[in-house]
Amino acid sequence: MKKIRVIIAKPGLDGHDRGAKYIARILRDAGMEVIYTGIRQTPEQIVNAAIQEDVDAVGLSLLSGAHNFLFPRVAELLKEKGGNDILLFGGGVIPEEDIDFLKSNGFKAIFTPGTTAEEVINFISNNFRE
Repeated sequence: MKKIRVIIAKPGLDGHDRGAKYIARILRDAGMEVIYTGIRQTPEQIVNAAIQEDVDAVGLSLLSGAHNFLFPRVAELLKEKGGNDILLFGGGVIPEEDIDFLKSNGFKAIFTPGTTAEEVINFISNNFRE
């Protein structure tokens, strides 16, 4: 069986990456191939990396409050570049009232503080299509 390939990215100016590094580590420990792009990535950089690396999923982490702009921008660029089949998920300090908006813009799941490692791993595993 093919290993699930995931990019974990920090879009925008948010420099706090502890949560993103934690998610990258738990996914790697669960047997996935993980690419962590680092902090302060543009939506274009994230999408280019996703296409170039032929990933199955892209996870965005954001704490700065710009999720309603940056997350949909990544989804839009992925569609433009033929990445419609890439699973999108996000996480961070995201208000409950913004989650439906993000889901309507292509994100299959939004994880907020308190989400367990198992929930994230199971979500990706259950939504992965070979």
